Amino acid sequence: MKIIFHGHSCVQIEVGGKSLIIDPFISGNPAAVTKPEDIKTDAVLLTHSHMDHILDAALIAISNNVPVVATVELAAYIGWKGAQTIGMNIGGTVDLGFAKATMIHAFHTSGITLDDQQQILYGGMPAGFIIEAEGKTVLHAGDTGLFSDMKMFGELYNIDLAILPMGGHFTMGPEHALIAAKWLNAKQVLPVHYNTFPPIRQDVASFVDALGKEGIKGIALEYGESLEL
Repeated sequence: MKIIFHGHSCVQIEVGGKSLIIDPFISGNPAAVTKPEDIKTDAVLLTHSHMDHILDAALIAISNNVPVVATVELAAYIGWKGAQTIGMNIGGTVDLGFAKATMIHAFHTSGITLDDQQQILYGGMPAGFIIEAEGKTVLHAGDTGLFSDMKMFGELYNIDLAILPMGGHFTMGPEHALIAAKWLNAKQVLPVHYNTFPPIRQDVASFVDALGKEGIKGIALEYGESLEL
């Protein structure tokens, strides 16, 4: 299994010649090293409806003729843009053929802000995903604060890699992300959702060092870099 970091919270998981991409925010990220039209994938998964997670979802799904997997409300919104969708909800599992994706809960908000209309559309509950494929388990926490059910996820799943936000301000910061990693009993942690915007500037090297002191392998990737499980 190969995990490619496209920046912010966007990762692509490749297994057996297939792949899925989670929370594609590429065209709006000036530090991105790829373009959404260059992404080749077999499914697009969305954790919640904020624009820094869904911006390129419809474009990628339409250009690859693949579905977007999201909560039913967010799936409806993306479907209005012409993309195929699979609407699901927290606790459910979608079998993509090459991987299974189980939607788990997160503590955050989820809305689509329409500035020109001064409206906010309800985007369903925020979520994360458990991805299971090739005998490996990856948890993508989505955007979230720390919550005690992470201990339950650590008991239910043998987590090979936890993808955790650690930028603070909008999500948990490094101190709480460290606790989350321990509660999840994750073998490895990939930090995300940091340094994209000024409010979420963090010292990721210090976070990786703190993980190591707890016996957890932390891997901070540059945009476009990957790791193997």
